[in-house]
Amino acid sequence: MVATAAAGLGLALAVLLVDPLGRLLLGAAALLLLGLAARDALLRPRVQAGAEGVTVRALSGPTTIAWRHARVRVRTSRRWGMRTRTLELEDRTDDAVLLVLGRRELGVDPETVADVLHAAGAGA
Repeated sequence: MVATAAAGLGLALAVLLVDPLGRLLLGAAALLLLGLAARDALLRPRVQAGAEGVTVRALSGPTTIAWRHARVRVRTSRRWGMRTRTLELEDRTDDAVLLVLGRRELGVDPETVADVLHAAGAGA
């Protein structure tokens, strides 16, 4: 989050040093990075374990899944020669609720979060 904000500020300052087309491009990139940093700051912590279940914060509002209905798994995939892991958090009672979170959203390895959620009471 801090690196994203710093890069956005750097691009915003660089707008002063370039031609008009460069200002447009750098300005758009700066706004994008600063927007991502603001979103990350507003949504921390993204996943929170409580007594009633696991809560995931999103821009549309928090979603809470009761422990007995929560299904947690880590999916590993390869794309463009890189291996990535994502945490899949599913509500077994509602087919519409499937939350997929990566390392960037979680701040740590998804496997670590899955282990903590399993220990707290989520199913596999």
